Formats: sequence, C-alpha cells, structure tokens
Amino acid sequence: MSKRKPARTIKARSASKIRSKAAGSGQPKGRANSKQARVLALLCGPSGATIATVTRSTGWQPHTVRAFLAAVVRKKLGLRLESEKTDGERVYRIVAGKASADATSVPSA
Repeated sequence: MSKRKPARTIKARSASKIRSKAAGSGQPKGRANSKQARVLALLCGPSGATIATVTRSTGWQPHTVRAFLAAVVRKKLGLRLESEKTDGERVYRIVAGKASADATSVPSA
C-alpha cells in the first residue's frame, strides 16, 4: 500500500485581496509607455495603423502583431477592431463599442 499525503488546507483570502480583484474589473491599468499602450494609441487614432506601422513602433515581427490584435485587442480587452484595405495595405482601427456585446446580441425576429 502507498502512503497518502495529508489533504491541503484552504487558506482564506484576505479582504484586501478580494477587494483588489473586484476593483480590477474596470479599466485595466497598464504602464503608460509600454508597447501595448503604444499600439493601442496607434489603433485609436483616426487614421488607424497598418501592420508595418506597428512593427516599426514596437520592433515586433508581423505575425506577432497579428497575434496581438487577435488575442489581446479583441479577446482579452474586448475591443472592437475594424480593418479595411486602403491603397493595397490593410489598416486596423479600434472603433467605439465592445466586441463582445456585438457578437452576443441576437437580432429580434
């Protein structure tokens, strides 16, 4: 027979940790001069940004920029990202509204 380890006891979370998680559900607080902040500023501008613009700003490879747009901007932050092809280049821009609200709304019949 094998010996079993004693069961772990569950630690109670302190009230400050619980409050900080609840307070963190609003606008994410990031560093002002991070690469993410720079990319979001480019995308929020009226002219938007191309993948080439973002690669010059961050030093990322183009496939990393596309992954950032899909994973962070759309999924994690839930922002609505539009793209259009202008002069042979695809331009990305963040538009008002949440992507999750648009995707889950069902048109009434």
